[in-house]
Amino acid sequence: MVSSLVQVLIGFSGLMGVLLQYIGPLSITPTIALVGFSLFNVAGNFAGKHWGICCMTIFLIVLFSQYMKNISVPSLVYRRGKGFGMTWFPLFKLFPVILAIVIAWVISAVFTVTDVFPNDPDHWQYGARTDIHKNVLQNAAWFRFPYPGQWGTPTVSAAGVFGMLAGVLASMIESVGDYYACARLSGAPPPPNHAVNRGIGMEGICCFLAGLWGSGNGTTSYSENIGAIGITKVGSRRVVQWGAVIMLIFGILGKFGALFTTIPDPIIGAVFIITFGMVTAVGISNLQFVDMNSSRNLFIIGFSLFCGMVIPDYLKNNEGAIKTGVVELDQIITVLLSTNMFVGGFLGFVLDNTIPGTPKERGLLIWRKLMGEHDPESEEENLKCYDLPFGMGFIRRTFCMQYVPFCPTFERCFRWKSQPETETEMVDVSVISSNGGKTN
Repeated sequence: MVSSLVQVLIGFSGLMGVLLQYIGPLSITPTIALVGFSLFNVAGNFAGKHWGICCMTIFLIVLFSQYMKNISVPSLVYRRGKGFGMTWFPLFKLFPVILAIVIAWVISAVFTVTDVFPNDPDHWQYGARTDIHKNVLQNAAWFRFPYPGQWGTPTVSAAGVFGMLAGVLASMIESVGDYYACARLSGAPPPPNHAVNRGIGMEGICCFLAGLWGSGNGTTSYSENIGAIGITKVGSRRVVQWGAVIMLIFGILGKFGALFTTIPDPIIGAVFIITFGMVTAVGISNLQFVDMNSSRNLFIIGFSLFCGMVIPDYLKNNEGAIKTGVVELDQIITVLLSTNMFVGGFLGFVLDNTIPGTPKERGLLIWRKLMGEHDPESEEENLKCYDLPFGMGFIRRTFCMQYVPFCPTFERCFRWKSQPETETEMVDVSVISSNGGKTN
């Protein structure tokens, strides 16, 4: 709870937005890519419990999301004043992951009941059974209403605060990468400062509430959901809002929530392989904006990605390697250096801003053009998707709101001053869009 207040301060004070002024494609690429790269072990461990079920699930997801995405199925609908009728519904385009999970889940359940998957923990097919966690379903209450302090009065210690503070800082770095990845997959421009400030601040508030309720974990962006956006092409905030309502309901209906623990691990592993791969690809796709014929850029990307894998892996295999003599400092350094996204993103950020390079070489010209940095009218039009869902009229009429770092009318104190040296360096965003993000 105490550490989350630091995140609230960093977000709503605009400190994170100040750092964004110096973040470009070479900083974002390793941050996002390492979200996926760092989790390959998790995906492999889940999938390896039964590669047959895992491969079947992957096949179904690929079949529905790539080969059958343009196939619609007839469905019955009711329209006011017109009654019932038929319409064509893009089922496979909108629900490829859910359909694949349900089909694989049902098949695993049938094989469990018929003992095709033996009830022997030492058998290689045991990991695909649906009754491995049946005790969770049996012991779950039908109704349970969480409330603040349900596990007792929260306790605070210096070691705990500093340890969680490191986790909060690492989480913020990952979230910034997730915001950019989500924007690219949703077809939106890169998130502006006020949107990132608001997102980080709200994550801090949610972490505070999670600690107050004793949920056992903090609240942050979820990379797997970003991968799901890339597969389903559904990026509507309304869907997220309805999903939040459903999760609140499931949090009260204990039996229904516990039912999902019967999904076999190989199915989860298949989803991880697809979604983590999508997130990684989104991170790498940011390199389209930079000059990859430049040895400078190749060094920054290669060094950042490789160190982002090597250093956390070393600390994982060598616990207690950080010994400064101060326990709290050891915790902070260990958590930060154990986070792939922080290591890679931080190195990319430092190297990109210290090694000499032209804006064109660094990909900043296209990057800023996409955000409308050179045209205030274009910027305002492009970034309307980051407006608040309500109250925008009042915010625009109130002069002082332009100085609030998390308001859509916030006038950033640090604006890019550099202009392209020649007209040939100006890149038409319409060309990028029409070529699927590629420049000519």
